Amino acid sequence: MKALEIETIFTIKLFDLSIPITETVIISWIVMLILIVASLLLTRKLKEFPTGSQVLLETVVEFVNNFAREKFGSLAVHLAPYIGSLFLFLLTANIIGVLSPLEIKAFGHEFVPPFMIRPPTRDINVTAALALISIILVLVCGLAARGLAGRFRRLLYPFPLMLPFNIMEYGIRPVSLALRLFGNVLGAYILMHLIEGIFPIGLPMVFSLYFDFFDGAIQAAIFVFLTSLYISEAVSMHEE
Repeated sequence: MKALEIETIFTIKLFDLSIPITETVIISWIVMLILIVASLLLTRKLKEFPTGSQVLLETVVEFVNNFAREKFGSLAVHLAPYIGSLFLFLLTANIIGVLSPLEIKAFGHEFVPPFMIRPPTRDINVTAALALISIILVLVCGLAARGLAGRFRRLLYPFPLMLPFNIMEYGIRPVSLALRLFGNVLGAYILMHLIEGIFPIGLPMVFSLYFDFFDGAIQAAIFVFLTSLYISEAVSMHEE
């Protein structure tokens, strides 16, 4: 199925290596560019007494900081920017497909767009990389908060026989994070692709409100919430 393919846009030759640059890489760069430009525009004229968009911006930043302080304690100052950036990246990546022109076949006519914009999170490589970063953060923050001895004791909780199962968690959690995000985004993309093929005019706009915007926001929030939960468990000094 063409909707499942990850196309290679061009290839970079480096010595004897050929590095394929796929559409996932290109669209991820576009997502990052959108976020960078938006951040520059929103922060270029900050005022001591906020008005307009600055009020919304400061409200969002304060919410993220409060959330991080509640979950991570003293590590919040380091983790809040990552958690906020991760959510914005996932949110933009999940909904960027709405900017793609539609392929329309109706009344004997066909319009084939010159390019397609597909969510980069429909690529398992993206979700797996983000999940790996999350689990590395869990390990690093746990060591920073508890020390090596404290982390080892945590692996023996609630009794030593749980050691292999607690270790397995560090393999299961990133797999779960990656597959949940990948499966939901890819499933929503395929459904929208089928709807656009059957009813190319009108109906896709209605379903896009759920499959692109609402579901995209929910999946971004779930990924960030679970990442925060895992880090919070790792840095918490309280044994259940």
